[in-house]
Amino acid sequence: MELPLRVQRLVAFLALRGRPLQRAYVAGRLWLDASQEHAYGSLRATIWEARRLHCPFVQASNTQVALAPQVRVDAEELEQCAARVLHGDGFPIGADLDRLVCAGELLPDWYEDWVLQERAQLHELRLLALESAAETLIAAGRTSEASIAAFAAISAEPLRESSCCLLARACLAAGNRVEADRHLAEFRARLRRQCGLEPSPRMRELILATSSKRLPRQERPERRAE
Repeated sequence: MELPLRVQRLVAFLALRGRPLQRAYVAGRLWLDASQEHAYGSLRATIWEARRLHCPFVQASNTQVALAPQVRVDAEELEQCAARVLHGDGFPIGADLDRLVCAGELLPDWYEDWVLQERAQLHELRLLALESAAETLIAAGRTSEASIAAFAAISAEPLRESSCCLLARACLAAGNRVEADRHLAEFRARLRRQCGLEPSPRMRELILATSSKRLPRQERPERRAE
C-alpha cells in the first residue's frame, strides 16, 4: 500500500517499538519541535488518516496507539530469525539463512534518530547471526552455505575483518585456496586504502597460510649430492 508520509512515520515508529504506546510518548517523539498541543493535534490527524485507508492497521484508544494484531513486521521477524541462529543448538535452517542473506538495511533513506538507532542495532544483529551461521556451517563441512553467509556479511560491511576471515576459511575448507587468497588480498588492499590500517595478526596468519609457496614435505624435490 502507498501511505501518506505522516502515516508512514507513525506506522514505522509503532512497528519498531512492537507494543502499544502512550499517545503522549508517540506525539512527543514524532513531532519533537512542535508544542505539546500541536503534537497531539498532529497525532490525532494522522490516526484519523490511517483509519480511512482501505485496510486500516492502526488501533488507538484514548490513551494508547498500536499496530493492529494481524500486522506482520519484517524487522521483528528478522530479529527473531537472528536470535534462533545465535542461540539455537543445531544448524541454521534454510529459511532462516535465506532471510539473513537477503535482508536489506532498515529504512535506508530515513535519517531520524529513532530510525538510526534501530537500524544500527538490527544491522549488527544480522551480521553476528550471519557470522555465527558461517562458523557452524564450516564446522559441519557445508562450505557452500558458509561462503554464502560470510559473503552476505561482507557485502553489508566491507571492512568487517571477522567476516572476511570466515569467507577465507570456508574457501580453504572447500579446497579453493586461490579464491581464499584473492578474498584476503582484496580485503587487505581495501583496508589499507580506506583506513590506512594493516590486518590483525589473526588475518595475517590466514594470509600466510594461503600464500605460502612451500610444497608439502612429500612433494619437495630431493637435494642432489654435489
